[in-house]
Amino acid sequence: MVAAGLDRAQIEQVVRQVLSHRRGAGVEASAGGIPILRSPVSAAESVPGVPRSPLVVNISARHVHLTQQHVETLFGSGAQLTPEKDLYQDGYYAAAETVAVVGPRRRMLPNVRVLGPCREASQVELAFTDGISLGIDLPVRISGAVAGTPGCVLVGPHGVVELKQGVIRAMRHVHMGPGDLQYYGVADGSMVHLRVESPGCTTVLEDLAVRAGKGIKLEVHLDTDEGNAINLERATKVELILPKPCHCHSH
Repeated sequence: MVAAGLDRAQIEQVVRQVLSHRRGAGVEASAGGIPILRSPVSAAESVPGVPRSPLVVNISARHVHLTQQHVETLFGSGAQLTPEKDLYQDGYYAAAETVAVVGPRRRMLPNVRVLGPCREASQVELAFTDGISLGIDLPVRISGAVAGTPGCVLVGPHGVVELKQGVIRAMRHVHMGPGDLQYYGVADGSMVHLRVESPGCTTVLEDLAVRAGKGIKLEVHLDTDEGNAINLERATKVELILPKPCHCHSH
């Protein structure tokens, strides 16, 4: 089955176009952006007896996660991802490698960054406007929940991968370690809100999914569209807010 509504002849034509783009000088410079924009720490008060972690909010630019098999298909037999820049979470990095992401009607995003380490399933995470550009109706999903999602074609310097599914807009979320769960009084899978104070644009983003794990630093991930909309780069304060309990009564 060929993904993203492209037949094999169209894919071959796309590959030629991508290789031409890579050899040319006109490739979009920002397409391979590394997701490292970091906000200021919030000014929330400490809870007695519970250590408080600094709250960091990062913009997660469009990126791709790959299996080792797909790394070798795209970059050559025996290829390994090359760590280029460490991300905020320990052990995770932006790789030197990039791929072209191709959607329906041969629309393409060149030089999309690959993040490491490799995963058990390949996945593409894009912003809403990326989906418009590619002609893909992006579902909002937690990373890894890709069943029934659209596919695409990935083009690397040594080969092509046709994903049958795995293209998503990542649900806004906050990573927490055990101490953070205790501090905020939440559990894995809970929903919290994020309040961001920035010049002329103080905003509350609702329903960030809590993603918990050992050895994890407290970090919010927003996509590029969300970060730009709230002027995150100029934010002066960020804080997590627990949703108010509903006291509704059914009759």
